[in-house]
Amino acid sequence: MSTYPNLSAPPGLTAFVFAGGGSLGAIEVGMLRELLDHGVHPGCVIGASAGAINAAYFAGRPDGDCVAMLELLWCRIRRRDIMPLTMFGLLEMVLSRRSHLVEATALRMLLEKNLSYSRVEHAAIPLHIVATDMQSGKEIILSSGPLVDAVLASAAIPGVFPPVRIDGVDLVDGGVANNTPISVAVSLGATRVIVLPAGFACAMRKPPGNAIAQAMHALTLLIARQLVRDLESYSSRAEIFVVPPLCPLDVSPYDYTQCDRLIERAAAKTRAWLNEGGLERGVIPGELREHKHA
Repeated sequence: MSTYPNLSAPPGLTAFVFAGGGSLGAIEVGMLRELLDHGVHPGCVIGASAGAINAAYFAGRPDGDCVAMLELLWCRIRRRDIMPLTMFGLLEMVLSRRSHLVEATALRMLLEKNLSYSRVEHAAIPLHIVATDMQSGKEIILSSGPLVDAVLASAAIPGVFPPVRIDGVDLVDGGVANNTPISVAVSLGATRVIVLPAGFACAMRKPPGNAIAQAMHALTLLIARQLVRDLESYSSRAEIFVVPPLCPLDVSPYDYTQCDRLIERAAAKTRAWLNEGGLERGVIPGELREHKHA
């Protein structure tokens, strides 16, 4: 566990960076499918939060068959498989003064069942998972160690899931420190960075219906702002290409019932972007900037 791994990257390294975004992480699967079909393959992958799940799964077998299986997994997932909230659980949290809403038991079981290897360093291509030191807020890069623990730490939304202790440090969601870790890719020596953003719900007809949904929506808005700043900051240090996120988008990052539709929409948009020369010019997609829909 380190702030930045001490690695010597090969020249011409292409890194795929997977952002967080709750259920909107399904969007990245459609993007990934089209990138591979277009002949674009990474030399390493980096992920934070929901993006850590995609990065970890793909790094185990970085080919089209793996992406097809990852797509099936996202289409099967429901919120209860990740956040099984119940009134009993909420009551237990209040009565026991527990600091989180749900245990990560369901998510751990999902990861253990579907990830094909046990340690981060055993991935078929270099994998780097971003988490956050809960006490200091410092970004922590996990490039070795138990895989499921690393992914759980990266996806541990504060207040929703408990922190994950690794090497004596309590870790929470990587999105708190660096949700779209372009800086990590650059520090590793990547000369070309391809960002797969989940985007944000820019066309919701009404505000999210509960506290967790509201918090997750607000986080995705913050993530988009942070990504734009990072793109402006790091564009002189590497070739950076951002696959355009979906827009308009009316799906909450708390809603796992629309994953199949999100994947297909993202695939179609990514295919069009690639055919139009998206990997020939590094621009910041307007979909990431603040905007409104009538």
